[in-house]
Amino acid sequence: MLNDDPDFTDPWAVTAGAELLNDIFKYLGRFISYPSEAAHVAHMLWIAHAHSMERWDSTPRIAFLSPEPGSGKSRCLEVSELLVPRPVEAVNVTPAYLFRKVADNAGRPTILFDEVDTVFGPKAKDNEEIRGLLNAGHRRGAVAGRCVVRGKLVETEEIPAFCAVALAGLGGLPDTILSRCVVVRMRRRAPGERVEPFRRRIDGPEGFALRERLAAWAAHSVTPAIDCYPVIPPSINDRDADVWEPLLAVADAAGGDWPYRARIAAVALVADSKRETPSLGVKLLADLKEVFGDADHMGTEALLSNLHKLDESPWGDLKGKPLDARGLAQRLSPYDIKPTNIRHLGDVVKGYRREDLYDAWQRYLGPPGNSSATPATIRVSSA
Repeated sequence: MLNDDPDFTDPWAVTAGAELLNDIFKYLGRFISYPSEAAHVAHMLWIAHAHSMERWDSTPRIAFLSPEPGSGKSRCLEVSELLVPRPVEAVNVTPAYLFRKVADNAGRPTILFDEVDTVFGPKAKDNEEIRGLLNAGHRRGAVAGRCVVRGKLVETEEIPAFCAVALAGLGGLPDTILSRCVVVRMRRRAPGERVEPFRRRIDGPEGFALRERLAAWAAHSVTPAIDCYPVIPPSINDRDADVWEPLLAVADAAGGDWPYRARIAAVALVADSKRETPSLGVKLLADLKEVFGDADHMGTEALLSNLHKLDESPWGDLKGKPLDARGLAQRLSPYDIKPTNIRHLGDVVKGYRREDLYDAWQRYLGPPGNSSATPATIRVSSA
């Protein structure tokens, strides 16, 4: 167990951070078949960041997702349980249990939430309170509000929600959660991929020893790293930058080649997340850009005809019916795009102008080009 004596001096506190992260990285790789080197690095850094929760303004979730069972998601949580501080394994838990664990005076827990698809997926039932906690708890100072009945009185109660959370489940998650996650898309091992069998009673002691070393190192060595804002790769912005800031700070504190490897991993995983299936609205904007080509305007009838012909798009069959003029207008309305009168072959017809679509194209599709980063573009230090 971790020693809570403030006067306790652990000999592992002087452990070189780079060497410690190397050891944790190797330990994880013995039991988990990661989809990429970037995923392996991210998991290790997330575990390390959980030991310094009092030092972060926000904490990223890490989500191990896959389309099918047997892809190693639960194993990621099982191995993490040995390495993180005050782990709480959660599956089919009640809201009251989870709230009390997060608000425990003994210290912030690390929630390891398996089968999270039962909370967010199509089989979800009465999980609003748990969803609220998982949504809010990424930010320091966040609370989960609930009503409590005491006798004949109904009182409000606010429970601290800020803690480190790892999730594992089938399928996807709502965008509100994914935008706060490092997402690892797990997959079944190929016939030639081998990992060691994981046995907690056999492999646990080594994991616990690594946790002790990590706790001591974090207590003595991570604090100076967060006094300076870590350099974020230029392709990582906004909420993605918030997600990766603590992990990059940990890598900077460790030194060695970890600052470089962390940024390579960050760029790779963020780029991969952008390649996921877009919303129907963004898909429509992208398809309209393709259909428009170099035209300055197009009539609604011509637009719909060309959209229906796109083989890899759903516009020819939306719930058994093709997209029509009314549906097109409704789907574009949230982007402040409205049909207007245009002149076509001497007639005035309803249609859309490039200038009305341009702003939405810029905002939601981004400029053309490659957002990936090569080793030459990664900057580790501003010095």
